[in-house]
Amino acid sequence: MAMTVEIKNGKLCIEIDLEKPTPSSSGKTLVVASTRGNAVTDVMVEGKPVTIGLNAYIKK
Repeated sequence: MAMTVEIKNGKLCIEIDLEKPTPSSSGKTLVVASTRGNAVTDVMVEGKPVTIGLNAYIKK
C-alpha cells in the first residue's frame, strides 16, 4: 500500500493506491484500498503527526 498525505489550502489530501477488489473479513464488501489499520504519517498538525485509518470498499 502506497499512500501520500499532505495539507493543501487547509485541506488534508490523501492519495492511496487502488487494489484488486478483495473480500472484507465479513465478506459483505470488497475492499479496494486500505491502510490495514492506523498509519502514522509525516504530516504535522499543531506539531503532532496525523494518524490515518482508511478503508475504501464497494458493496457486493
